Order: sequence, then C-alpha cells, then structure tokens
Amino acid sequence: MDRRETLKVLIGTSLMAFVPASFALKNMKKDKSKKHLVMVIDLSRCNGCKACTVSCGVENGNKVNEHRCEVEQSSLKVGDKNFVMNLPLLCNNCEEPSCVDVCPTEATYKREEDGIVVIDSSTCIGCNYCIKACPYTGSRFENTDTSTVDKCTFCVHRTSVGLLPACVETCIGEAREFGDLNDPNSKVSKIINENSAMVLQATKGTKPNVFYIGLNQYQSNKKHSLHNNLTWQR
Repeated sequence: MDRRETLKVLIGTSLMAFVPASFALKNMKKDKSKKHLVMVIDLSRCNGCKACTVSCGVENGNKVNEHRCEVEQSSLKVGDKNFVMNLPLLCNNCEEPSCVDVCPTEATYKREEDGIVVIDSSTCIGCNYCIKACPYTGSRFENTDTSTVDKCTFCVHRTSVGLLPACVETCIGEAREFGDLNDPNSKVSKIINENSAMVLQATKGTKPNVFYIGLNQYQSNKKHSLHNNLTWQR
C-alpha cells in the first residue's frame, strides 16, 4: 500500500467516518413475518487465518480459484510500525440485488422465506450477465463442474435446517455472526444496533446483507475484489 493509500486509510479511521446501522439499513423492506438473514463481520477479530475460505471449500467442493469467500489482505507501514488489514469478502446476498434483474432465465432469484440470493444451475445458461451486473468483483464465478455461475449462498443447504454457514461455524476468532435481522433478540441485531455498521459500496444501492464492524468510510467506498493478489500472508 503506497503513502497516498495509507493516508486515506488512516484519515478515514481517525475521523471515525462510519455510516451508522440506521443509515445502512434505511429503506430496507422489513416484512417481519419473514426472516431477514444477514452476516456481521467484526474486523478487529479477524486474524487472516482463512479458516473461512478452507471450510467453505470443503463444504461446497470449491476448486482452486473458485472461492465463494476470500480474505483480502493488505499491509501498510506507518513510521517503524507495520499494520495489517484483513477484509473477508463474499457475496453480499443483497436486499436489492442487481444480478436478479438481469438474469434472462430467472435462474438467479431471491428466496422469499429468508432473502438469500441463490442460483438454479438447472436453468442458468452461463450468459454471465449477473457477473457483469454485480458491483462486487469476484463474488461470482463460473463453476467448472456445472458450467454455470456459482457464488456464496450463506450455505443455504445448512441454514435452511437451522445450521450456521460453514465459514461462521469455523471462524476461530469468532469474527463472523449470522442470524435473523428481523429478530430483535438475535445476536446480529444487537451487534448492528450497538455498533457503527458499514456495508461495502453503499452508493451502488444494492443494500448488502453483509455488515462490517471496524471498517472506515474510505475502505467502505473502495472497490474490492475476491481476485486481488495477496500482499501479505500469515
């Protein structure tokens, strides 16, 4: 990370330019009769171990470079001190997903019961319109086994039966929490209400359902990618 980049990160942090949860959640459709499943990631707890990436690969049978989740890692030096930033990335399973609108076969759709965005591989024709429409680079990929588009679905096969996503269950730092935002007693609801939650690229208007604690405004607005080359590794 160069000097200009470092200053932007530090300025963003020092000014505490956080978007409060109330702003991040503004105008979201709130049908309390249904679940609103979200993930919250506390960056102060993420140590970059990548247990999430490994467990996701085991759970979903990911192949090399076909990750549903990754940890973007960067380093910067201020004076004689080195600082590391670990940023877990995955599909945001947005409240208003741009990928759904462009799918010509309706293979990509949002589940009514919990809001998770899924892809029906039996009707996906591999046109990649959804990949191009998604503002979160690398969150979707072409599955070499099915020749269709694939992505993180919050481990819908697990969460549908009351289990946690694999990445949440195996996070050794307990950086990830998952639950129903419509339940005021859920851990995710309490964390978001008690902290300054951020989402990535809020100006895109997709209303992401992955929230970050400890992310500054500059990093929130910056375009991140699951395909970025690693600049630091444990």
